[in-house]
Amino acid sequence: MTDKDRNPKADTKRTAKKATASPSSKADEADGETDILTTLAAMPEADRVLGERLHAIVKATAPTLVPRLWYGMPAYARNGKVVCFFQGASKFKTRYATLGFMHEANLDDGAMWPTAFALKDLTAAEEAKIVALVGKALS
Repeated sequence: MTDKDRNPKADTKRTAKKATASPSSKADEADGETDILTTLAAMPEADRVLGERLHAIVKATAPTLVPRLWYGMPAYARNGKVVCFFQGASKFKTRYATLGFMHEANLDDGAMWPTAFALKDLTAAEEAKIVALVGKALS
């Protein structure tokens, strides 16, 4: 197969999969922590402040989740699968950041439930809600 025959979209997806491979050791977990902190430090101030606080909340609430980057954003995984993630407002130039939950999160509530939450600020009330959501996600 020549370079002309290659599908650039498939190559991009393959590269993204390799970059987000499941962490499997303590060294990978430490690398994930470092990657998250480096990514947060590079964010604009508003996103950085929210992301750093959210990171501390998730680590304190769910120390068993493994920090990692997921599509370039901070995420937290269990058994190699992302449970929740943070997306800064600057990522897609929106007016709010996002705290999202994936399929692995046990947030089911009837036939319909939210899986993403807009974040503009983190007061004690929002922090308490996040602690409850992360706890429920792991139940």
